[in-house]
Amino acid sequence: MDQPDHAPDGGFALDMPRLLPRRQVLSLIGAAGASVLGSSAAAQVVCPMPAMETPGPFPGDGTNRRSGQVINVLTEGGVVREDLRPSFAGQGGTADGVPMRLTVAIVSADGCTPLPGAALYIWHCDAAGRYSLYDLPDRNYLRGLGIADAAGKLRFTTIVPGCYAGRWPHFHFEVFADAAAATNGRAARLTSQFALPEAPIKKTYRASRAYSRSVSNLERTSFARDVVFRDNSDGEMEAMMLTLTGAPEQGYLCDVTVPLG
Repeated sequence: MDQPDHAPDGGFALDMPRLLPRRQVLSLIGAAGASVLGSSAAAQVVCPMPAMETPGPFPGDGTNRRSGQVINVLTEGGVVREDLRPSFAGQGGTADGVPMRLTVAIVSADGCTPLPGAALYIWHCDAAGRYSLYDLPDRNYLRGLGIADAAGKLRFTTIVPGCYAGRWPHFHFEVFADAAAATNGRAARLTSQFALPEAPIKKTYRASRAYSRSVSNLERTSFARDVVFRDNSDGEMEAMMLTLTGAPEQGYLCDVTVPLG
């Protein structure tokens, strides 16, 4: 997939003029209900509040350090992109794994209307359970910032994340009011995580050699026991679980809605 045109070495500031200008995320997936009064129907949208989650030890958003240096990929030129598989801003390497197309709709919690210009930073481990910039300091793949279009949607092409010891397969993400706010992770309106469903993940790990390390790690954990997800309510856990369509041979598609308060 073609990536947006960015200044490769000029930093995030030079990306900014190309972005749409535009609050606390209250839900990962909105549910719609309708109430009928007389002959007319009035739509009532329900956006339940989810739990905030930890960014984990590998956010790369300016909030932590590696070897004494602040790690902030959000200031790098080219971080605004759809295809997360290759590294960018002069770093090398492309992540191997089963492809996945993720579409995120960012909407208002009050009425669930689209929020053009809202920004979402997403990151996750590779097929072997390693994080760029930390486990792999010379790579910055599987990280990127998306800016919502006029319909409130943003899209990423990535790979199915691997599984490492102690964690259920997941994505990390942070939501910002707009692109300008996304230069430092401290400005995030929400920090949370998406979980991946067991059946397609098991099939994927067994079908691709890239995930050989992930097979045994997955067998030793479960979504219900995951150290991050396990203290959430049943409703919150359900909301954080993505729905995938597809197969390992062709890759997967996933659509999710994130309402902002």
